[in-house]
Amino acid sequence: MKTIRKFVGNKKGATAIEYGLIAALIAVAAIAAMQGLGNKLQTTFNNVSSNMKAT
Repeated sequence: MKTIRKFVGNKKGATAIEYGLIAALIAVAAIAAMQGLGNKLQTTFNNVSSNMKAT
């Protein structure tokens, strides 16, 4: 019974899981932002390339 109380009373595991979930959420948001930025950069470089070929 002591072991079960010790396990239930331990908050370190829950805190580690919460930090892991927060880190995962930040990573997903960063990936989404970088994909959007990447698409805009690709369009910009394609426009520059097309304009350089035209001159």
